[in-house]
Amino acid sequence: MNINKNTLISTIVAENYKSATIFKSYGIDFCCNGNRSIETVCNTKNINENVLINKLDNCFNTEVDTNNYQSWDIDFLSDYIYNKHHKYIEKTIPELKLYLDKLCKVHGICHPELFEIYKLFTESANDLTMHMKKEELILFPYFKKLVDASKNKSTISSNQFDSIKSPIAMMHKEHDNEGHRFRKIAELSNDYSPPLDACNTYKVTYQLLQEFEEDLHKHIHLENNILFKKGVELEETLQN
Repeated sequence: MNINKNTLISTIVAENYKSATIFKSYGIDFCCNGNRSIETVCNTKNINENVLINKLDNCFNTEVDTNNYQSWDIDFLSDYIYNKHHKYIEKTIPELKLYLDKLCKVHGICHPELFEIYKLFTESANDLTMHMKKEELILFPYFKKLVDASKNKSTISSNQFDSIKSPIAMMHKEHDNEGHRFRKIAELSNDYSPPLDACNTYKVTYQLLQEFEEDLHKHIHLENNILFKKGVELEETLQN
């Protein structure tokens, strides 16, 4: 991939997810604010543009994601997101809520930020649960219908919306909300660094929270930067 100052962050990460590690090291939001150019983020954050581009070039030359998500049909990618990321969230939420509740009871007096972290995570858990159900009941089935219509050379429409762009816009907004929440959680937890008096449960909880955020970032990236864009393109192709 030829990376230059005009290349979008979302385009780079869509081609090779490993590049996300580099963006994260610079504090660059690649999932919710990925539609910015290298030049824009470097000017905003006072980053040496050439150094960043060189690191990204090295990443593409030495590290390749074994999963070529861009080549997958959207029905297959939808199933992957459901099995890999939706199920992970469903499995992890109860465990994290249990740990956070315990931390608040045991360490809350000395570390009152835990109450805010617990509040934010609970809000995120509730909203993500509803968010995923909307995807599973509305968007993902429609993506499968789009693929079937493309293969069978037939037309398709939905009685729930005029264009897939409408529900996708809602999903983008909800993704942005989660990005904001987890930036706040990361700030409150000192980037998931447990305090000196932390017990093992404290350490495990922060590790799980960090893992949850990283999985959510990849989840949002796959949807925002690949799945949703390909879905819109396919719908437009079938409607023309």
